[in-house]
Amino acid sequence: MAIENKTMLITYSDSLGKNLRELETNLVNYFGEAVGGVHLLPFFPSTGDRGFAPVDYEEVDEAFGDWEDVKRLGEKYYLMFDFMINHISRQSKYYKDFQEKKDESPYADLFLRWDKFWPENRPTVADVDLIYKRKDRAPKQEIIFADGSKEYLWNTFGEEQIDLDVTKAVTMDFITKTIEHLAANGCDLIRLDAFAYAIKKLDTNDFFVEPDIWDLLAKVRDIAASSGVELLPEIHEHYSIQFKIADHDYYVYDFALPMVTLYSLYSGKVNRLAKWLKMSPMKQFTTLDTHDGIGVVDVKDILTDDEIDFASNELYKVGANVKRKYSSAEYNNLDIYQINSTYYSALGDNDKKYFLARLIQAFAPGIPQVYYVGFLAGKNDLDLLESTKEGRNINRHYYTSEEIASEVQRPIVKALLNLFTYRNQSEAFDLDGHIEIEEIDDNTIMIKRSNQAKTCQAQAEINLKQLTYRVVENGQDIYFEE
Repeated sequence: MAIENKTMLITYSDSLGKNLRELETNLVNYFGEAVGGVHLLPFFPSTGDRGFAPVDYEEVDEAFGDWEDVKRLGEKYYLMFDFMINHISRQSKYYKDFQEKKDESPYADLFLRWDKFWPENRPTVADVDLIYKRKDRAPKQEIIFADGSKEYLWNTFGEEQIDLDVTKAVTMDFITKTIEHLAANGCDLIRLDAFAYAIKKLDTNDFFVEPDIWDLLAKVRDIAASSGVELLPEIHEHYSIQFKIADHDYYVYDFALPMVTLYSLYSGKVNRLAKWLKMSPMKQFTTLDTHDGIGVVDVKDILTDDEIDFASNELYKVGANVKRKYSSAEYNNLDIYQINSTYYSALGDNDKKYFLARLIQAFAPGIPQVYYVGFLAGKNDLDLLESTKEGRNINRHYYTSEEIASEVQRPIVKALLNLFTYRNQSEAFDLDGHIEIEEIDDNTIMIKRSNQAKTCQAQAEINLKQLTYRVVENGQDIYFEE
């Protein structure tokens, strides 16, 4: 199934029911036409980071189901899978073979060998300081071979996630076979996770290294295209990098919208939101929430530093059960530039504000992605947070089928399902169509969408101070709430 301009649900395989079969049943029974696509977060056997340390892309974790379950889901929805181009688990057969046979292993070149990367007498302290790191030390990990010898491998993320050397033929062969396999099993879109870290080059910060990163993306896009699959490169950074990627005609993420929308709803002002929506490309997926935290780095220079501080502080002030420590090392937070909270709780569990946030997302340029907790207007899960001491688990509640049946009866969830059903079925949201953004006054924004021929026009007038809205399509008022 090709990518459709319909709302994509983001979910784990065991978060809306305990496995893929229950997920499919619950989507059909409770979500109706509000969902057109599914981003199935990593469902492969994995040894860490909730699936992002894959052991083997050829298998489905048996706790979730099998490939038939995945393919059956793909008969109803277009599907996005994750491919971690930067790393793979140290429990993978590739790593274990390398560990056993060292240079005699056919996978010896698959991994980026720290000591061989650097010239003699390097890296210096300055070299290590230059690296764009995810931790407070050199990104390396010791490997002890079967013969007792030791070496270091590049290790950007968690202990289980060992970096790959994308400059080598064996790695490109691995990438090719993996993408072909995913495509054969229902994948329509690959989320290229952590791709910006994949190129390492002397005397750079080893993050989004140009022009090399474009060469890598082009190679992977060609591989994907031959299997009928598109790419969505994933990166949290300054919005200008997203625009560069868009200029190369890839889908991109709107990771700035979450904080811009929070700022706008906290302040009641529409100026920053209007400016951002006017800038945004149409070939993108919009987000308010994901499996990670709410990104802060993505809005630099869209909001001023003072406005970012205001929004962050306000989140902790008005958010429901949001505390700074949940985004700290005490709760194993990996990224100091993200705040851990559900989006609903970030808005104080306020139904009116939350619906307006989703209305803005539905009318924004691009295709909406809605995280499963967000679709059910979920509150912060403090029990899961405290039992795991993992900050991001505040937004990773496990819903039983019975809970879902109950949650979809809430007025706010009914309104969301109505909203995204409307968004999926209206012709006004054509990605080749037109969008107009107007600031009616300091607190009111008008977003107009129409198809290319302008035969279908929809507009949303939203007042962020009074928390009111009106949606009209071709002269007819549209209602979402009972």
